[in-house]
Amino acid sequence: MRIVILMFGFFLTLSVGLTQPVNPKNGYEIQVQIQPFKNGHYFLAYHFGNKQFLVDSAKLDPNGLAIFKGDKKLQGGIYLIVFPEKNGWIECMLDKEQRFSISADTSNLISSLRFTGSPDNTIFNDYQIKSFETGTKMNEIKKLQTNNPSDPKNALYAEQIKNLSNELEQYRESIKKNHPTLLLTTIFNLLKDPTVPPAKEHPGGKYDSTYAYQYYKNHYWDGISLSDERLIRTPVLQGKFDRYFDQILPADSDSIIMYADMMLDVAESNEEMFKFILSSLAEKYVNPKYMGQDAIFVHLFEKYFLAGRADSWMNEKYKKYIFDRGYSLMSNTIGKKAAELAMVDTLGNKFSLYNVDALYTIICFWDPTCGHCREEVPKLNLFYQQKWKQSGIKIIGVMTDGGRENWLKFITENSLKDWMHLYQTDETKDAILKANKPSYRQLYDAYTTPTIYLLDKNKNILAKKLNSQQLDEFIEVKMNSKPR
Repeated sequence: MRIVILMFGFFLTLSVGLTQPVNPKNGYEIQVQIQPFKNGHYFLAYHFGNKQFLVDSAKLDPNGLAIFKGDKKLQGGIYLIVFPEKNGWIECMLDKEQRFSISADTSNLISSLRFTGSPDNTIFNDYQIKSFETGTKMNEIKKLQTNNPSDPKNALYAEQIKNLSNELEQYRESIKKNHPTLLLTTIFNLLKDPTVPPAKEHPGGKYDSTYAYQYYKNHYWDGISLSDERLIRTPVLQGKFDRYFDQILPADSDSIIMYADMMLDVAESNEEMFKFILSSLAEKYVNPKYMGQDAIFVHLFEKYFLAGRADSWMNEKYKKYIFDRGYSLMSNTIGKKAAELAMVDTLGNKFSLYNVDALYTIICFWDPTCGHCREEVPKLNLFYQQKWKQSGIKIIGVMTDGGRENWLKFITENSLKDWMHLYQTDETKDAILKANKPSYRQLYDAYTTPTIYLLDKNKNILAKKLNSQQLDEFIEVKMNSKPR
């Protein structure tokens, strides 16, 4: 078990080893005795998204008893009591009841676990036992199934598995009915998928995939309150959230921005939930999986971070990271005009990007001493010499580091002919810095190499951060889609 102390190392703080006198009305006191532990410390941690955070520790006395206590109630959620060697843990719910005791024996943890003074955790524990027993039975039945589809026993086994699954579902439903405000009920709602109506209820009385998708998407968060911050401190919200943005919503930036804003508007009444959603979205789209989705991060930066709507929970390190990335990406989202390159060529002549007359212009920021560049730049050159040059495409190579001598040597040895080879002089760099203007690295987010851009005839950004093969495929599509 690894406990993460700080999320991103940025904005979350922790308090360890709290031993203040307990206020019986507002505080928490959790007594823990787990066999065979007799010395060391237990650690109290909570879930936050898909990470865990340390909140308290308690020393075991000679009888193996440890007491977590504090004068303020802990925020509701699923907490972990981690063993002294950090090689295992048990989970408990913390909500309204925060004064109870736990006993267990690691030789048979599931059946021996007991909660005293916490009916909520007794329900939680009973469900875990039921779930474990049901899962064990289902796995035993699955082992009996054969690969022969005509084997009549397989149908019997499938029916038994279905019955066990239904039995567990009925058990969950009884908990939800009898304990509607229980945190466990809220978790069940979070885990439940929308049930798409049968085909006969679709428009026209027959199955409609578009209707089914829209229904599923529109009912994805049914029964779930985004003002219930207890959900943040469970191990399930992050998965539901990620699936929604990664698999359920359309992948285009405009759609994601619209749904992100809707979710943030609903959650804004609860600072913790708002923080969770905004920071999760920022983490997801600051370096997105798909080209162009960094526009989502830019939107979040401008509407929420730059507007000060996250100032209350950002520390300086996190704020600097967000603002540096935001200012860097604002200038180079897809569709934006590419920034001018204040540079000179190999002969010291001044260069202007907007004097380049080409159907498409490629800009490659590279370093002759970078291992990845030494592999990728020759591949880029091969495509240029054999295909792109004949189509009216021009290519600009910008040396970011590596030294002039290494740069010129690599150009010659790899026959990078008909490129426009550029670099920025130290004098120009100093002048830009003194004028407090953004560097070309910031304007093009060229902090790693190689970084490749494709511009159209008017120097609008069409694509970025593709490798040579991906760039060739992109150009091929663009060329074939042009009207003849």
